[in-house]
Amino acid sequence: MPGYQAHMIAGAGMAGGIIGGATYMGWISTDPMSTAILVTIATLAALFPDCDTESKGQNFFYAIMAVTDIALIIYEHYKWASILGLFAMLPALGKHRGWTHTWWAMLLVPLPIMALPWVFFRTSWEETLPYYLAAVVGYLSHLILDREF
Repeated sequence: MPGYQAHMIAGAGMAGGIIGGATYMGWISTDPMSTAILVTIATLAALFPDCDTESKGQNFFYAIMAVTDIALIIYEHYKWASILGLFAMLPALGKHRGWTHTWWAMLLVPLPIMALPWVFFRTSWEETLPYYLAAVVGYLSHLILDREF
């Protein structure tokens, strides 16, 4: 099975390729910061399915989650910090190659990226759709490399 580095490269590569292609075709217009955020989301989503195993990928993923959670607490975004903490625990609810390696998890796990901004801030789904899709693309890259899709 591919290691965490292969999953990170695949997630970033697929996202970068899709963003580059969509920009070239004129379907989207994006700035460097937005592109970096989208590729980062895809890269983290590519690591998520293996967060239920002791690995370097798990350590990297949770280090990023911890830093993000601490920043949210420092800036007094307690709702977001608690939600991030809750979702970070989800992989512990199953065995490896269980629910985290399914097509439906690929679609459902990133759904809070679209749903929660709407619930808390009434942000339109159109604004958050690119971030959701970046997570789905990253997750998909993991399933493809693991031959689960």
